[in-house]
Amino acid sequence: MTKKDIILKVSDDTNLKQTDVKKIVQKTFDYMVEALVRGEKIELRNFGVFKIKARKSRTGRNPRTGQVVPVPPRKVVVFKPGLEMKQKVK
Repeated sequence: MTKKDIILKVSDDTNLKQTDVKKIVQKTFDYMVEALVRGEKIELRNFGVFKIKARKSRTGRNPRTGQVVPVPPRKVVVFKPGLEMKQKVK
């Protein structure tokens, strides 16, 4: 499912214009990204939790050459599904 699919479904279900729904969906995603950049956790009840996790530096291996290369530390977004989502997906 793409963002466009979400917009079309919400537009059909709510009888709102697709352009209005697109603005709302995009703003929602923008605010979520801004919160993650600030280091905040995003908790959506019955859906899940998005948060930033710091990964330590480590040594990796180039699969083509087999050469050992250092992998620098970085931050990644992690998602933990909520209980209701876990139950529905099972």
